[in-house]
Amino acid sequence: MDNEPKKEGDNPERAFHPKVLLIWLAIFAAIVGLLMVQTEGIKPSQRSISSVNELLEAAKKKEIESATIQSDARGGEEWYVVKGKVSNPRFEQDSKQFKTLPFEVTGRITESDYKELRTALAGKLKEEPSSTIWTDLLFSLLPFLLIIGLLYFLFVRQLRQAGKGALNFGKSKAKLLTRDKDKVVFGEVAGCDEAKEEVAEIVDFLKDPKRFRKIGGKLPKGVLMVGPPGTGKTLLAKAVAGEADVPFFSISGSDFVEMFVGVGAARVRDMFEQGRKNAPCLMFIDEIDAVGRQRGAGMGGGNDEREQTLNSLLVEMDGFDGHEGVIIIAATNRPDVLDTALLRPGRFDRQVVLDLPDLEGRDAILQVHAKKIKLSEAVDLTKLARVTTGFSGADLANLLNEGALMAARRRKKMVEPIDLDDAREKISFGREHRRAMDDEDRKIIAYHESGHAIVQAVVDDGLLPIHKVTIIPRGQSLGSTMFTPTKDIINHSKRRLLNQICCAMGGRAAEELEIGDVTSGAAGDIRMATRLARNMVCDWGMSELGMLCLGDKQDQVFLGKELTRAQNYSEETARKVDAAIKDIIDVQYLRAVGIITERRTALDKIAAALLEYETIEGKHVHEILELGEIRSPITKDVPPEDPDEKAGEEQSQKETAKDDDVGGIEPGSEPAAVPA
Repeated sequence: MDNEPKKEGDNPERAFHPKVLLIWLAIFAAIVGLLMVQTEGIKPSQRSISSVNELLEAAKKKEIESATIQSDARGGEEWYVVKGKVSNPRFEQDSKQFKTLPFEVTGRITESDYKELRTALAGKLKEEPSSTIWTDLLFSLLPFLLIIGLLYFLFVRQLRQAGKGALNFGKSKAKLLTRDKDKVVFGEVAGCDEAKEEVAEIVDFLKDPKRFRKIGGKLPKGVLMVGPPGTGKTLLAKAVAGEADVPFFSISGSDFVEMFVGVGAARVRDMFEQGRKNAPCLMFIDEIDAVGRQRGAGMGGGNDEREQTLNSLLVEMDGFDGHEGVIIIAATNRPDVLDTALLRPGRFDRQVVLDLPDLEGRDAILQVHAKKIKLSEAVDLTKLARVTTGFSGADLANLLNEGALMAARRRKKMVEPIDLDDAREKISFGREHRRAMDDEDRKIIAYHESGHAIVQAVVDDGLLPIHKVTIIPRGQSLGSTMFTPTKDIINHSKRRLLNQICCAMGGRAAEELEIGDVTSGAAGDIRMATRLARNMVCDWGMSELGMLCLGDKQDQVFLGKELTRAQNYSEETARKVDAAIKDIIDVQYLRAVGIITERRTALDKIAAALLEYETIEGKHVHEILELGEIRSPITKDVPPEDPDEKAGEEQSQKETAKDDDVGGIEPGSEPAAVPA
């Protein structure tokens, strides 16, 4: 299995923000500027002017290059600051350095001294406005105020991004869906007619609550939607809000739980308060098992924060009046882990089950999603629904989308049946990947898959016909034998279960007959056969032990129950169970060996065909078994990733067929259906 690591850029809260870098650069520049301003002073001079008298003397000697005078109120009246440049007596002509030196003199300058200084400098003296205490204070504090402002801005923004505001931890994260933009109606939800009928009462209540109040009836406070992932629980909740035309608040169960104690409980209270203000409305909690798990669970006790959140949820639902017009709908695919107090009447007192769709449901779902995709007239959605047993609504939507993507890669204008078939194979069995294998490995895989195919072709009663046999690696398997169920399997009969175990053993039996040894390639087959045999003995009463339930499991550690499997039977019975499981597998293995031994010639021919063509269809297997040879043409698949090359090959094949008058199968012919 290819594990794709998570990318850091996929998390918006931890993504890199350029603004943060700019802010830090600005802070650094401000600090450097402040240090330069404060440390800037008079460089050590070889001739210092430290008094007003020395300044007057240098001015008389014409040694002052330039100067500025500014009154300083801090020293009192006639107190001045004189800055400027004085000629350097040790100036070296060759070096061209330090021709002048800066000076700064602070002291009392009388009126006469001022006139004398102006006369001596003769236009080299400039006057500047006098400084005050406030201006000095402003200029000295301005850099610090700038730095403090930048730091405050930076930390406040970071805190808000991390926790959505330090002062808003207790606010609910429920999102209000826009009625016009995100509106969903019952017509867009297919494959769950029974569930729609149950929630239709909620729509009627929200539209006309007086009709229920007159009779004295109260609508259930909460509705719990239960079903496997992808069956449309969230979509159905949106459709209820869309049909009733009321506000729809959506929140995930994980949004209540934070590392700070009390935050989840505060968010629960705030969410219910928002619901009361917007009544009548619908509040949807997705994946409620994140916060509603059984209290006191786990090896080390429960999470105090999560339990406080659950307690707050229980209290709020108890205090919720049914006449307020606020309805809680929650969704989960793990109802077994929910706290019993949450499921009692008065809280979530109605459960709506959304199971995997049947044939009619799959057909309706495909019809809904096919409206957005350009399909060829050759596409039969009813046939597609028949061969997608076990697909959920999300799987069917993904199937059509994958088919559209494959058609786009093949430069087609519409989706054709071959695109949907390839998409089905990719979803069900994984993407094809070419792996370098030597002749010995290819031979072992070919005989292994041939064993599966022969046994299934012999024992099948028409429920699981062979669709395709391939030695091209897909997903985690090095080869595959695919079946197409002709109908939805609801009940499992003992005869069919034994046939499945026998088919699983066919690969190992073929390996042993051909190479005289066994390989690890049958690990998945053995695992599946053991699981079926154990269910037959422990759960379904299909063994000599009789109709006993021996498979009561209590191994959910997170539920705070027993840490090991609860063995509610004796050791002697356990040995009988193990013996019964082993007996079932051994008998079916010998049965598979007998079937393959009688048809050894067909085994060799099917394996040879797989080595030559890599992929053959189920009809080819039956032709070899019945007629001794393949009579139907074999179509080799062309990878969809090379559309230009494929188009060139098609054109060359057509030209060759026209010139040489040789018949053949054109690429793009529709293959058989793929099992779910």
